[in-house]
Amino acid sequence: MLKRLILLLSLLPFSAMAETHTVKMLNRNATGPMPFEPGYLHVQPGDTVTFVDAAPGHNAATIDGMVPEGGQTFIGNIDEAIEVTLEAEGIWGIKCSPHYTMGMVMLIQVGDRPATEADLPEALPATARQRFLDILSQRVTDI
Repeated sequence: MLKRLILLLSLLPFSAMAETHTVKMLNRNATGPMPFEPGYLHVQPGDTVTFVDAAPGHNAATIDGMVPEGGQTFIGNIDEAIEVTLEAEGIWGIKCSPHYTMGMVMLIQVGDRPATEADLPEALPATARQRFLDILSQRVTDI
């Protein structure tokens, strides 16, 4: 009986084992104004991330130059939740389009390689770069 159960489970598609993660788009939290919560998310390929409009005026979108090779860019509508399935391994940079220059950004690690400062492109608004550095610094202290 146990062998049959193991065989049956091994035949399920990989996506059946994928997880769904929730990210809130907020006006303020303990990290300051205009955050995504969490600011750093580690997921596996095939996992789904749902960006929830927990406060008005936000969206979630990929940042140019911060999408792994083979990854699909996306842009959500203002004041609407968006659900994306991330297949491409690597570091994804996410922004709120209206608040990008105010530093409303986050990082998503898909797979095993954690984000580093080298993943940050040169052409970032100063406040976005600082938020990313804060996120990376916090991530290091959480390990």
